[in-house]
Amino acid sequence: MDQIKHDPNIKREIDLETSEYSLRFMQRQFLLIDISNSFVKLALANDTRLLQKKRLATADLTSATLQTITRRWSFTHVVLCSVVPAKKDEVRQAFTQPTLLLTHQLNLGIGIDYPRPSSIGADRLANAVAAAEIYGGPAVVVDFGTAVTFDILSREKKYLGGVIAPGLEVMTDYLYDRTALLPRINLLEPVSAIGRSTRQAMLAGAIYGYRGLVKEILAQIRTQLGEKKIHVIATGGYASLIAARLPVLKIVHPDLTLEGLRIIATRNLPSHS
Repeated sequence: MDQIKHDPNIKREIDLETSEYSLRFMQRQFLLIDISNSFVKLALANDTRLLQKKRLATADLTSATLQTITRRWSFTHVVLCSVVPAKKDEVRQAFTQPTLLLTHQLNLGIGIDYPRPSSIGADRLANAVAAAEIYGGPAVVVDFGTAVTFDILSREKKYLGGVIAPGLEVMTDYLYDRTALLPRINLLEPVSAIGRSTRQAMLAGAIYGYRGLVKEILAQIRTQLGEKKIHVIATGGYASLIAARLPVLKIVHPDLTLEGLRIIATRNLPSHS
């Protein structure tokens, strides 16, 4: 015991371990919520990373379900990104912690060169913030959701605008809804470009056609920006499927929107006193 008390090397190790424990203990924790038209993504995060993640259908989102699925999570603030206005009140009713609603008026760490900033979707802002912080500019974020959105950042990390097109599932569901004989299909990689059944033909049209749509839009964006090197980041539900055989989509980041919310939280919420 005497050796332990007087050995300076051991004391330094104990002090280091104590300081590292204190840093972990002092780190803030946030509940991040991204409400899209189809799904709600939730994450428990601290200043540096996402800790845990969960997902549920937007139609199932209520204050009660939110309380249930986050009951084991400890956090001081809620950070909310929503493109479904009717669901915002459910979040506010679920928690007593303060809620930070993502808008263009927050400290985002990026510029906005856009005529009506208030009309930019909150999820698109979160994606732009994450892309700027993680990859830098110029950049294009392609988010494969209910709609597929393209959001463009300049070399100076200014949000310039974007493109909105129908989502992959929207297109195939439309065929099912508007025709008498075409079935609803599960979206996966086609066996061949020449379909040998109705389902295979629909898959070929959907996947190859969608890759063509994405490739052409990105080509037009690249031409207009006049930049040789652009970071292109894919995110959203069908990002991995479309990117698998589309070389222009070199980066797939499934949690880009949540990372954007985490970054925004660190810039706008008070630190521990």
